[in-house]
Amino acid sequence: MAHEGRQLGGSSSVNTRKRNVEHLEEATVDRKITKVHPFFAKPVETKPSGPFVWLDPLGPTKSCLHGINLKPTSHTKVAAFDLDGTLIKSDFSNRGAASDPHWEWWRASIPTKFKELHESGYSIVVVSNQAIKPLALKTFKQKIILIAAALSDVPFRLFVAISKDYYRKPMPGIWTEIVQIFNRDNVVIDKISSFFVGDAAGRQYTGRKPDFSSTDRKWALNIGIPFFTPEEYFLQLPTHSSFSLPGFNVSNLPNLPLLIPTSTPLLPDPPGKQELVMFVGYPCLGKTSFYRRHFEPAGYVHINQDILATRNKCVKTMREGLREGKSCVIDNTNRNASIRKFYIDAAKELNVCIRCFVFTGQIELAWHNNLYRAYNRPFSATPQEPRRDVVPYAAFTGFRDNYEEPKLSEGISEIKKVNWVFDGSEEEKRHWSMWLQVDGK
Repeated sequence: MAHEGRQLGGSSSVNTRKRNVEHLEEATVDRKITKVHPFFAKPVETKPSGPFVWLDPLGPTKSCLHGINLKPTSHTKVAAFDLDGTLIKSDFSNRGAASDPHWEWWRASIPTKFKELHESGYSIVVVSNQAIKPLALKTFKQKIILIAAALSDVPFRLFVAISKDYYRKPMPGIWTEIVQIFNRDNVVIDKISSFFVGDAAGRQYTGRKPDFSSTDRKWALNIGIPFFTPEEYFLQLPTHSSFSLPGFNVSNLPNLPLLIPTSTPLLPDPPGKQELVMFVGYPCLGKTSFYRRHFEPAGYVHINQDILATRNKCVKTMREGLREGKSCVIDNTNRNASIRKFYIDAAKELNVCIRCFVFTGQIELAWHNNLYRAYNRPFSATPQEPRRDVVPYAAFTGFRDNYEEPKLSEGISEIKKVNWVFDGSEEEKRHWSMWLQVDGK
């Protein structure tokens, strides 16, 4: 059975190394040549040459590899493709170590299809997630150069996400880079005429395993462009309508009022009554924003351990504020009774009433908000609140594993629940509503 694709980096490179070794042996002047076992002989490296060029990596940590084949131009129509399992056959066996850069087209018709797209006025873009260890990175780059050499008459751009961050599909970071590149060329991408082809489509089958992932389909949904599987696009097979998109999505959130109960006021009545307010909940559930919107205008002192560094400083600052007759907000996660007791005992000593606001979102929502504010807040929102660093996943599991629900018996006069309600512009809400996922946390 003949191969459907073209495989490079095989016997020809071996023959080249053999000829180089023979040439060196013939040119040796010294007749006393020490014989070296082939196992210890260093092979002569052949560097593939062609029209592909690696450019400077993108991102603050250089986590997105970027390269171009020939001189791609920016057009309003973009044809985007995944790499492994879409353009070439998947090979996950040697990702952790250096190996020969073998590869094979997923179907032999792909070079012809690429040429047709180029001649039809499409900008071709390849977008890939890779879990590449440093030892294998050189081999991967060599493989890309060999693939590009087989597309020597087709200009395209390549983006490769090598870390679990903003650039990794379905996170839309690479698309943002593409849009910025095209904007610099004064080209606005027509999303309706553009498309993305990928094999991580979440397809479900009867009698066989489903797709290993759904990140490609989610990436297209985030961006808002049509999506096809390789079978649908290259082989013109019918649309595979049975698919699953696991993971957290904001569309699953219930529609709840901001506060429960609604019968009591958010701020004391009459206004100005001194109190201590304790926030309880996962990181990234909007506690600080809630303080700024509702309590800061009323003059409450903001006490946050991220700012003050230690719990002792938080308690000290709270005592000072309460002694001055001010109300205070403890804006920490306050995950269990023993932690809350430090603040409750101090407030009791000063005869100050204590209320508790429990932010009710679960770990999936908190992690989603974490990814949004660290990676996906639109540029229009940056002046109002600068983008923050991502909070480690351990902070969320630590809260979950040690959480104790607040009780009135702790010395709290009232417990109010704060449900998550997105507060932002329509553009911000669109970015927040995307599939935000970094596998492995």
